[in-house]
Amino acid sequence: MLPRQDTVEIFSTFIQFDNDRFAGWATDTRLRRSMRQSLSTITTVNSASFWALYWHQIWQHQPTGLAREHLTAYLQEVCFWSATKTITGFSSSQYSVADCFQVAIARIDKVLKGFDRERGFNLKSYASITCANLIRELLRQQKEIDICSDWSLLRKLSQKRMIEALANAGLDRETIEQYVLAWNCLKTIYVPERASSTRQLPKPQPETWLAIANLYNQERHLQLSSQEAVTCEHLEKWLLICVKAVRSYLFPNVASINQPKPGYETGEIIDSLVGVDQSPLVDMIAQEEIEQRSQQHTDINQFLTAIIKQLKPEEQKLLEFYYALGLKQAEIAQELNTKQYSISRQLSRVRKELLLALAQWSQSTMHISLTSDILDNISSLLEEWLASYYDSN
Repeated sequence: MLPRQDTVEIFSTFIQFDNDRFAGWATDTRLRRSMRQSLSTITTVNSASFWALYWHQIWQHQPTGLAREHLTAYLQEVCFWSATKTITGFSSSQYSVADCFQVAIARIDKVLKGFDRERGFNLKSYASITCANLIRELLRQQKEIDICSDWSLLRKLSQKRMIEALANAGLDRETIEQYVLAWNCLKTIYVPERASSTRQLPKPQPETWLAIANLYNQERHLQLSSQEAVTCEHLEKWLLICVKAVRSYLFPNVASINQPKPGYETGEIIDSLVGVDQSPLVDMIAQEEIEQRSQQHTDINQFLTAIIKQLKPEEQKLLEFYYALGLKQAEIAQELNTKQYSISRQLSRVRKELLLALAQWSQSTMHISLTSDILDNISSLLEEWLASYYDSN
């Protein structure tokens, strides 16, 4: 797909699909007339970025008017590429690119509402991140992604939920006690290095299984009425039964939700189903997302704060003038008795140094591939952080 170049087209045309592929651009004549009229009124500027901010400002006062439609047209490529990149990352999805594209478009108001133009953010960069998150959230809620490995799920579960799941599977009390003890031994021994990185834990290594078995055989004398020793193979089999019971309990898989409830004289399965939005698994993943983002924000803040302190005193002063005091380049040049172009070059150099450091840190710490889109997003994040850092200081 070739990107649109003409300003009128950018704000008045929409993607057409054919068999889940880009087929061309459809023009909205009403938006075309509106855009041409606006360009004839403001003749000094023809930048798409300017018009995006212009329509966003109008949208804030008239959220259901033409401005929203112009911005929806403007963000067509962003939504398309977010849908394409997100859906190709998951092999088992019943959703197409067109489906995910429509998900992003349908939530365009959420993108526009979250965008803060006053802080100098780039609308396309912000929308790219937000749209991708919205699409991933849909896939999560529809169970299109295997969010947790078996071992991750076991570590995330509470004991109350585990007991409920095993009882729901029809296991007797003595068996549940054995399985719960095995599960507690797994959680005690198999601890990931970092709490926020537990979504895809692999199967424990043989030496870990041996440690779990030793702990179980010690604790069984104190906690169980049945005191038979167990092997590593027994424990693994039990824990996989636990996983199956938990997944069936959290996401029931039945032929019809109107079937009678097993063991009850009245009522149907639909009466006790957990809705997708209220699913315990979705709640756990949502909580992990919050914790993970919080940890990432903390790590980024600590890293950038340390990098700022390593800058030369004159570079730190320059950033203070620009971000803390809000001075323009010409005003900084006057304050430092130098030329504006010199200030511009120095600011660009310092930003590039910070961007390079943050990009390399992100690549090594968060294992992010540095594509052009990712670098744009990191650049936007850096600008946001600098504004917030100097504003708070």
